[in-house]
Order: sequence, then structure tokens, then C-alpha cells
Amino acid sequence: MKPIEKHTIGMGDRFARQGQAQLAAVCRAHEEGIGVFPVWNKSNREHTIVGSHPDDLRAEADAAVAALGWQRPYYVDADHIGLATVDRFLAASDFFTIDVAEAIGKPAAADRHAAALKALGPLMGAIDVPGLPGGLRIDFATAEQTVAKFLPAAEEAGRIFRHIAAHRHDEEFVTEVSMDETDAAQTPEQLFVILKLLADEGIPLQTIAPKFTGRFNKGVDYVGDLAAFQREFEADLCVLAFARDRFGLPATLKLSVHSGSDKFSLYPVIKKLLRRHDAGVHVKTAGTTWLEELIGLAESDGEPLALAKEIYAQALDHYAELTAPYATVIDIDMRRLPTAADVAGWSADGYVSALRHVPSCPAYNPHFRQLLHVAFKVAAKKGAQYFKALEEHAAVVSRNVTDNLLDRHIRPIFG
Repeated sequence: MKPIEKHTIGMGDRFARQGQAQLAAVCRAHEEGIGVFPVWNKSNREHTIVGSHPDDLRAEADAAVAALGWQRPYYVDADHIGLATVDRFLAASDFFTIDVAEAIGKPAAADRHAAALKALGPLMGAIDVPGLPGGLRIDFATAEQTVAKFLPAAEEAGRIFRHIAAHRHDEEFVTEVSMDETDAAQTPEQLFVILKLLADEGIPLQTIAPKFTGRFNKGVDYVGDLAAFQREFEADLCVLAFARDRFGLPATLKLSVHSGSDKFSLYPVIKKLLRRHDAGVHVKTAGTTWLEELIGLAESDGEPLALAKEIYAQALDHYAELTAPYATVIDIDMRRLPTAADVAGWSADGYVSALRHVPSCPAYNPHFRQLLHVAFKVAAKKGAQYFKALEEHAAVVSRNVTDNLLDRHIRPIFG
């Protein structure tokens, strides 16, 4: 196990061009006394779409660290991997987000189901959990239903963890388990049982991503009941702190919030509760780095603005193809998308104002933003043309990437 720091932030970068700009934000945060640590993350789906390899992400992170003289811990995350995809990440990654969504709800072997229920026997009844009003109450029905739904997922997480450990030999790594892509938020009792199941698999779990209520759409703010999120997040913090000791899990175990980027309205809630409970968190939020590239190009006007407009026009042409893989995490009203002809007539400021995530701006268009968020495949197909534009306008692009990560994410959560 590689012990992880208390506060970490996941930094996505579709094209592995903004590592230094991202790390610059973290460096500036440390200068301000904000102790947050970087985790570069990229999923197999994203690698496949843009034609990159996990080794490219490692190279980007290492190069940024060398260039900026960063001498503190940092991580490279194999994001949302399973047994079918993990092998290509083994050499480059030291953080593995084990995604077991597909195993949730599958039937478990009868003997394993019975054994798991028996192991929960001593936990039945009322459990006093510090900080959690009313504590927990584990009855047989709750235990049976939770085991039925989540035991196969816990077993799959165990198989994937042991596969990683066997192939990485004595190299240390961080293990996260993602259970956020399911139909409903886990109750505190369910999360407690899930942690027991994962502990029984021998996983040195350091972060877990539960499901929260509300919509966590890509690249836009949270849609849901903030009071409900606060209750869930605080309950989960309490359960994790209690379960660490009860089940012998690592002292560094913390929540992971798979935010889909830019859940600005949640940040004050998260910040308040982290302070109240002196708790750690891992927030995956910076998948919008590529949108900051587009904003930087649009701000540069002339040919780069024309390229940004062309990318949107082609995104409209390939709407179904681009949105299909993200159908469950976007809400786009096509009636509110500007036409390609409309965008062609925009000024640099018009394009930037529609895309930059400033909800108070009258020109901001979340539908325009969500479509471009999932349209990085269009830029990938442009290849050299797109990358040349990034290089030629690196100063403007980098400023946007750094300022976005620091001002809109790190400071509001951790500052």
C-alpha cells in the first residue's frame, strides 16, 4: 500500500498537453498554504478515443514534475479500470480506480452469500457511530439486501486488486473502489456493510467513491438537493472514520467524489464538512481541462478561434456518436444549442462567454458546454492541426488551465 495524502485532486487531461499548467496551480496552492496533492487520471475509454496510452500520462506527469521542480508526492491514476482493461495501466500507474459498477446486483454464489451474512452477525443491531445522529441500525433485511446487491462487486474488486498486486510485485500503489455508477445512493448502513465486504477481501482501501443523490453531469454544476447531499456526505464521513478502526482498514481511507467536473455549488458544503470532521477527500474534477484549451484558443482570436468554431460545427454534425457514451451523465436540450452558423458569427468574447463555466454570465450556455465537453474526439481527429494551435498559443491556454484549476476548484474546496 502506498499511503495517500489527506487532500488530493484528480486532474484529467485528454491530450496530455497541460501537465505543467495543472501542476502550476497545485504549486501556487502550496505557496498559499493549501496542502493538496495532484493525481493525473485518465480512463481507458479516453485513451481509446484519442489514441493515447497510459505510458503517455505517466510521461506527462513526470515531465511536469521535473520542469517545475515538484518534490512532493504525486500520482498517476488508472481511472475506472476492470480486469479487461487494467493490464495496459500496470507499468505506468500507482493509483488504481477499480470500477465494479457492472458487478453490482449480479447474483453471488449461494455459499458466499451465506458466509457474508454470517460474518455480519456480530454487527447486527444498533451501532453508535461518533458524529452520526442516531448511529446505525443493521437489521437482517438491510444486511441481506446489501449483501445481495454489493457482494459480487466487492468480490470483483478483490479479484482486480489481487491481479494488480501480483503484477506490480513489491511496488506500492493506491487502491480506490468506485461504486458511484449505480441506481441509487447508498445509505449509511449500506456503506458500512460495503466497507466490511471490501475489508474481508483483503483490500487496503484508501478511497471509495459512493453514489450521491442528484445529477453529476459532465462539465456543469450539480443538479439536486444540496441539503440531501450534505446529509449524505457527512454521514459517509462518519461511517468511514468509524469503519477504519472497526474493520482494520487503512488510516488514510477517505471519500472520493467523482464530480464529473465543476460541481461548484457542492464545494462550500464539502469544505465545511471536511473542516468539521478534520477529514480527507479525493475530488476528481478537472476533466474540463480540454475545455480550457478551447477557451484559450477562442481568446486568441483569428485562426485559433476559427478552429474552435469548426470543432463545434463538427460536434453538431456528429452529435449522436459523441454523446452516446455519455448518455447517462449529460442533459443536453438540442433546442438550446446554437447553430453552427450562429457560432460562426460569434466574436472571441461571444464564444468564450458561452463556454466558460460562469453561471452568473447571461451568455453562458450549459448545453453548448456539455456538447463540447464530450467532443474531444473531434479535436483528436484533427491531430497535428489542433496540437500546433495549442503550442502556438500555449501562454493563453496555460493561463486558462492554471487559473481554472486553482480559482474554481482548489481554493473553493481546500483553501
